[in-house]
Amino acid sequence: MSLLVVGLSHRSAPVSVLERAALSADAQAKLLQDTLAAEPAVEASVLSTCNRIELYADVDKFHAGVAELSTLLAQHSGVGLEELTPYLYVHYEDRAVHHLFSVACGLDSMVVGEGQILGQIKDGLARSQELHTAGRLLNDLFQQALRVGKRAHSETGIDRAGQSLVTFGLEQLTAGRPVDVWAKDKRALVIGAGSMSSLAAATLARAGVAEIVVANRTLERAERLAQILSEPGGTGVAARAVPMDAVGDELTRADVVVSCTGATGLVLSEAEILRAIEGRAGGLALLDLAMPRDIDGAAHRIGGVRFVDIESLAEASADAPMAADVDQVRGIVSDEVAAFGAAQRAATITPTVVALRTMAADVVTGEIARLDGRLPELDEKQRAEITQTVRRVVDKLLHAPTVRVKQLAAEPGGAGYADALRTLFDLDPEAVAAVSRADLNELNEPVAKNRGRAS
Repeated sequence: MSLLVVGLSHRSAPVSVLERAALSADAQAKLLQDTLAAEPAVEASVLSTCNRIELYADVDKFHAGVAELSTLLAQHSGVGLEELTPYLYVHYEDRAVHHLFSVACGLDSMVVGEGQILGQIKDGLARSQELHTAGRLLNDLFQQALRVGKRAHSETGIDRAGQSLVTFGLEQLTAGRPVDVWAKDKRALVIGAGSMSSLAAATLARAGVAEIVVANRTLERAERLAQILSEPGGTGVAARAVPMDAVGDELTRADVVVSCTGATGLVLSEAEILRAIEGRAGGLALLDLAMPRDIDGAAHRIGGVRFVDIESLAEASADAPMAADVDQVRGIVSDEVAAFGAAQRAATITPTVVALRTMAADVVTGEIARLDGRLPELDEKQRAEITQTVRRVVDKLLHAPTVRVKQLAAEPGGAGYADALRTLFDLDPEAVAAVSRADLNELNEPVAKNRGRAS
């Protein structure tokens, strides 16, 4: 395993840099394709959220890999390499596994313990599967990260520490008041209809707002979300959809606005906000969860407006208390990292063991064929008994060494046992490689079935 991750997050970079480095879906796809086209990466996946951008790769050279991945991140983010480099972090092999498992458990989130990251990891895996940039290592890694994250949330109380970024943001807007008291009977405008906007709309509905207006560039998606919200089986809140060009008018009637779109430019300008609050008696609450930002940062300076964005959330989260369960989750992560490393090391010897057993079976077949030539008078029953006896002898001779070599290979530093086995039995390297290719072909079948965005 030569796993490498190069990235930046709210822990390593200011929000202003994260905002500029944010990658659109198209940019992420191009980054993955260019990573595989460049040496030394043979697999690649991207994890992109509102507060992190990470590029994972299976590389054959560490230093060359770091240089190449850093350069690619700079090229595709549009932030110069010299400016970006001080904010990048690098993790390799087991430390890279530890990092992703910690991320999956919410330990590295802006709001410790939040569970939305699992959906974002699913999205990253699905994207690399669709583009065929994830092979066995990254498929195994991301799928195991999802299992570890679910285990942490089910076996510990990390959920008590964590809350969604939406909830955390709304709590910052209320300035200490309970969200349900603050939100009661307010009119809400939600801009965007993706997963974060949908969560914001549902959270506001449960908090007791009187109405939710959903605006989105694709009106059909906004209508679908509004319908889900207003259905009796949903939240039951009064909800309607509007096109994006109606946002200015809806802003004048809204009490609270949550925006999270994939737009590359501002959705709400300072001038639009000033027009919206002109002459109104009450204030206006704005929550911007987008990266890059949707709402003009000048909103912080407008009287009568309470504005919370990713940057202010990052500052507030630094003071958030850690749950006692965090230590337990860290223990789970450490155990799972060790188990994953052992499984990956053991897997490296499997093609060699399969090739050895195939060679042994070919030897048995050849010797039985020669026996038929020397003893043609053997009947079918006798021939079958001799064949079975020879196979049992070979299986018994190979059983103990192959089981033991798998155990040894799973230990740290055990990669050399596969080489020793190939040398001792003079195995054809192409035979071992053929087993590896067959394994990869089998892997691609379930990958194809599991493509698509996860909910």
